[in-house]
Amino acid sequence: MPDLPFKHVTVGLLEVNCCLVQLPGSRILYIIDPGGDWKLIRTETKKFKFDEAVILFTHAHVDHIAAAGALAGDLHITRAYLNPADELIYYSKSNTIGNYIPAAEDLPDTVWPPVDPRMQVLPCPGHSPGGSAYYFPELGTVFSGDTLFFASIGRTDLPGGSEEELLDSVHDQLFKLPDDTRVVPGHGPFTSIGYEKKNNPYV
Repeated sequence: MPDLPFKHVTVGLLEVNCCLVQLPGSRILYIIDPGGDWKLIRTETKKFKFDEAVILFTHAHVDHIAAAGALAGDLHITRAYLNPADELIYYSKSNTIGNYIPAAEDLPDTVWPPVDPRMQVLPCPGHSPGGSAYYFPELGTVFSGDTLFFASIGRTDLPGGSEEELLDSVHDQLFKLPDDTRVVPGHGPFTSIGYEKKNNPYV
C-alpha cells in the first residue's frame, strides 16, 4: 500500500477507522471519529507537530465517539464538530451497543459547522440524521463515515435511519466527487469513488 497522506488507526470493539489529518503547512490536527482506544490515538498524535487538535465526527453512534471525552481532556480540545441533527444521539445515555460498548462519558460540547477552505463538509444523512463526510481535495480523500463502505453501504435500520436518504447521500454527494477519490469508510477497507460507482451492488 502506498504511503497515506494521513495517519490511520483502527480502534474500538467494532474496528472504527479513526484518522489523523494534518494538511501541509497547517498547525491544526484533525482527529476523525475517535471511537475507542484513546491512549493509542494519543500516542499517534505525538508524531505530529500541531498547535490545536480538533475532532471531526462523521456521526454520533457510540462506536465513533467513545474516546472523545478522554482525548478532549488530555489534549485540551475545545472544538469538536458534529452535525446538530445527531445531538440527541450524541448525548443519549441509551447510545450504547448492548453490554459491549457503554455510553460515552465526559463528551466535549460540539459546534457546527467546521470552516476550513481546504476541507469540504458533505451532508450525508441516512445512516443517522446528521451523518457527514469530510472531503480533503488536496489529499484526494473523503472520510465517508458509515454512509459508503467498500462494496456496501451503511445500515439504515437504526433510529433516525433512512435508506432513501442514504442512497441520495451517496449519489448526490459522494458520487459527485472525482472517480479517483480515496474513500475512507467508518469501518473496513478503503476504496475509491470510481470503484464503488462500477461495483457497489447496493447503489
